Amino acid sequence: MQQLILEAWNNRELLKEEKYSNAVKAVIEEVDNGRLRSASPTDAGWQVNEWVKQAILLYFGVQQMQTWDVNPFEFHDKMLLKKNFAAMGVRSLPGAIARYGSYIGKNVVLMPSFVNIGAYVGEGTMVDTWATVGSCAQIGTGVHLSGGVGIGGVLEPLQATPVIVEDGCFIGSRCIVVEGVVVEKEAVLGANVVLTQSTKIIDVSGTEPKEMKGRVPARSVVIPGSYTKKFPAGDFGVGCALIIGQRKPSTDLKTSLNDALRDFNVSV
Repeated sequence: MQQLILEAWNNRELLKEEKYSNAVKAVIEEVDNGRLRSASPTDAGWQVNEWVKQAILLYFGVQQMQTWDVNPFEFHDKMLLKKNFAAMGVRSLPGAIARYGSYIGKNVVLMPSFVNIGAYVGEGTMVDTWATVGSCAQIGTGVHLSGGVGIGGVLEPLQATPVIVEDGCFIGSRCIVVEGVVVEKEAVLGANVVLTQSTKIIDVSGTEPKEMKGRVPARSVVIPGSYTKKFPAGDFGVGCALIIGQRKPSTDLKTSLNDALRDFNVSV
């Protein structure tokens, strides 16, 4: 399938041939079932599978527009939606939408939310009300995406790493994580933390600040912060993220965000 996808990517006219269009559909079916992923964990870190992302983009060219009537609503789109949640062991509430071509693991709870094509949502994860999991985002097992969380998607550029939220993370209400940021295992983000590739992530838990970008270390507890930056018009506060400590071994993995933050006398 990979070879066929690469050939079709370099020559879109080939999609008119059944062999190639079927290859695209077969890849999407594998992604839908979690057997293929747009990014995969390896011993050396996360590996982007560019050809899988190519297949997702080609799928938009293969699919035809359709109209669905769900009185009193009407929808007009190319992408199908996931079905058979009971067979998958997934709880999906009214208002939850997961596109076909996304993987939803067993015991996931989908509150009214949206999961886009290419995304992977691991077993036992909660996608809370109005949370969005963007295209190709990789969400681990036992993660809690709180209300209004925005996990960004990425299809192009092909080599770009999608957003990664590893196992056991707690992402607080209205957090935004985009541009391929990696939130490592069991990290806690307090409400309203915004992370992009250019966002400064500053560890202030020691005697000297340590600055990083694009990655939240495992078991970190993070809150919104700001620092002063000089501009031609004057000095202004710019948003950043502050690592205020590490999640303690005594903290149960299923604890609430407030309980994790209480360890550091922080109210968010």
